[in-house]
Amino acid sequence: MESIMEEVVIVGAGIAGLATALALKRVGIRALVLEKAECLRTTGSALNLFPNAWIALDALGVSHKLTPLYPPLTTGSITDVSTGAVRQISLTGKREGPRPVHRKKLLEALAEELPPDSIRFSSQLASIETEQLHSAKDTASLAVVHLKDGTTIKSKVLIGCDGLHSVVAEWLGLSAPIHSGRSAARGLSVFPQGHGLGSSVQQFLDVGKRAGVVPLNDNEVYWFITCQDHRTYDPSTIQKEVLEHHAPNFPSIYLDVVRHSDLCSLSWAPLMLRNPWNIVVGNVSRGNVTVVGDAMHPMTPDLGQGGCCALEDAVVLGRHIGNSFLANGKSVVAEEVARALGAYVKERKWRAAGLVTASYVSGWVQQSGRNWWRQLLRVVFYSYLFVVLARGVNFDCGKLPIAKAEEGEVEAESSKLD
Repeated sequence: MESIMEEVVIVGAGIAGLATALALKRVGIRALVLEKAECLRTTGSALNLFPNAWIALDALGVSHKLTPLYPPLTTGSITDVSTGAVRQISLTGKREGPRPVHRKKLLEALAEELPPDSIRFSSQLASIETEQLHSAKDTASLAVVHLKDGTTIKSKVLIGCDGLHSVVAEWLGLSAPIHSGRSAARGLSVFPQGHGLGSSVQQFLDVGKRAGVVPLNDNEVYWFITCQDHRTYDPSTIQKEVLEHHAPNFPSIYLDVVRHSDLCSLSWAPLMLRNPWNIVVGNVSRGNVTVVGDAMHPMTPDLGQGGCCALEDAVVLGRHIGNSFLANGKSVVAEEVARALGAYVKERKWRAAGLVTASYVSGWVQQSGRNWWRQLLRVVFYSYLFVVLARGVNFDCGKLPIAKAEEGEVEAESSKLD
């Protein structure tokens, strides 16, 4: 049995976990990331990153790695499958449109900035407890995590980034995520000779169904379909199920993309969310323990804000912990960090709850039936409400604090410049 002491422990090496570790690194704090898998998880072939995500990636110092690889989307279309009616939309405004990226590339861009020993793989969490800390400077508690291999790790801060079924969120007392009533199939299609779709995203709406194709580059297209099917499917049968049962009447352009799927990229999963009120009034932090990303605010993908919001969380949490760290002479003081986590939750809970609500409502409206009042609701949604909701994707999460260099460090940097 091994016992380890760390300043900060992060559970989960997904987007939220790696971004949070990088935010802390930028302010001078080392974090140990515990990941239960044997390597970086790549579940979910791609995701759209809207302007708010790129603002966060700028703050983290990694956006320059990804922007040359992924051009922004400029236009889009929404097709009513039953009538053939097409509505054109613009994806550009004060800022450029979203950029779809490979999830794997995003994870690698974040992980490359961390020290080699920052991620401990094959580390499955068994239990969490607290232990009182008594020292000359600190009287707060330590977070103690026990791993299934018998290892015990103590830390002044514990951050749960362990996704939808978060062990840390459960320990905090947050309610379990609830089923939205819909499921989604996703995949990545490859066109060696080019797909010819340009930089336009296309959506297709039918009763109880919403599908789309999103070009990543000249040769790869991300596709999805959400529907009211609560069954689960093996990856080998997902393509057939979509083509024969869920989208047989969809336009040929969508069916052709699904036929070109890389079968290894296919996934089918229920769409889950946390009750927004639980985010607002629940224990999102307790002492020196909190949660980030899907562990805090799982949401449906209808506004494409799950990963974007997780990146915002990382920067905001890094800023609050960083300010505490710098105010205490570059020291992580557990009692002061508990106040910083409280400030983080206060800043994030209403935005997170709002995005969860808006995403759910957006999906419900878009996949509603054909009776007159639902059709009217869709017209109102796309003409007015969608514009209001879309403003949220330009949210600025702010920057990270910059530690003043010691005199020796300044002299060393000056000598390098000379």
